[in-house]
Amino acid sequence: MTVAETDRALDGGIVVMGVSGAGKTTIAQLLAERLGAPFIDADDLHGPENVAKMSAGIPLTDEDRMPWLGRVGKALDQHPAPVVACSALKRVYRDALRAHAPRVRFVMLAADVERLAAQVSGRTDHFMPPALLQSQLETLEPLEADEPGMIVRVDAEPDVLVGRVVENLS
Repeated sequence: MTVAETDRALDGGIVVMGVSGAGKTTIAQLLAERLGAPFIDADDLHGPENVAKMSAGIPLTDEDRMPWLGRVGKALDQHPAPVVACSALKRVYRDALRAHAPRVRFVMLAADVERLAAQVSGRTDHFMPPALLQSQLETLEPLEADEPGMIVRVDAEPDVLVGRVVENLS
């Protein structure tokens, strides 16, 4: 990508979204590195109450998520064109992010349930237990045609997936 193409691609920021285990953090970090953009992990913006609930295997409600999404939206707006890893599972959550960063674009990672379960089960350093994967899958509302972004199938190594995103952005 040229500098101008990168600037256009990053205008408003990019949210790499999907359920737990899809690879949001890995893909968002690699994408940020490739584009020379700041990286933000939305998980770092959860309040202690949300972390405690998820650690105990209790799914978050919309009421639990809204203050967190406000913090993520503010981070999108305050940083120069960041790449953010954030579940953004529902349209209303993405709308909440767009309220702060109207030009944000979404990269939804879609993977087979078996791949997701294996990824989540293999983690030792994350507060999200495997038991919550099913509730995330039930909550997920894929990007709609009028939402700015793309759906990327998780069927290759992270570098290949990031290449697909960069190609699509340009």
